[in-house]
Amino acid sequence: MLAIPVAKMRTMTRLAQTLACLLLAGGLAALSSAHAQTDTDGQATQQDSESVAKLVTTYLEQQAASYPGSAKVSVDASRVTRYSACTDLDARLSRGQKLRSRLSVEVRCHAPEKWTARVQAEVAIEGFFYVTNHTIEPGDTLSLDDVSAREGDILRVARGVVVDPSRLIDQIATQRIPRGVPVKSSSLRSPMSIQRGQNVRTQAQGQGFSITGQGQALQAGDPGEQIRVRTPSGRIITATVINANTVQVNM
Repeated sequence: MLAIPVAKMRTMTRLAQTLACLLLAGGLAALSSAHAQTDTDGQATQQDSESVAKLVTTYLEQQAASYPGSAKVSVDASRVTRYSACTDLDARLSRGQKLRSRLSVEVRCHAPEKWTARVQAEVAIEGFFYVTNHTIEPGDTLSLDDVSAREGDILRVARGVVVDPSRLIDQIATQRIPRGVPVKSSSLRSPMSIQRGQNVRTQAQGQGFSITGQGQALQAGDPGEQIRVRTPSGRIITATVINANTVQVNM
């Protein structure tokens, strides 16, 4: 039998022990990693990013449905994997927030554990907006002959630019609009609207009576909007615009 020196045997023993420790540590790490992904029943314990991306995409497409155009949505939900798996999710924009080219969407989990995450998204809506064919002067009444349609991402044009042609027809310009400039709703008014400082006819109705009078509009307003009106006696009342000359006094 071949004799192995004691010193060499001790060295081999230490190498074997070190190798065993490394193998054991690797096995434990693998088990730990597996546990981070699934539980003992094989159920996911981390939130799946793809399902969140699909949820947010569907939500944003629904929000974009009210715009006249074709929506394209891109969502980055990679960070939600830090949260526990959820069985009851919803997505929403912050109160008062409107669609923008880049925005953050709030995702909430209601069960089994509650958590809230922010998901980044990009939205583009290919549609039409309208620019003037010639200079429009204050008081001019617009028709489709006065404008030309331009195609593009309507979320990237200036806020308030008209994207629905029906909102141009028969509208009256309240300011000068140079040729080639996108038309904004703020530069137009309804022909049935009342202007600030205008003399108006007031009417009030109740059970068995009807009263008419005169007043001066202290605010501009379109039909259905409420404005303040000063009566000949100096009293300030609130009334609803009926048409270009008449307001209904709120009783």
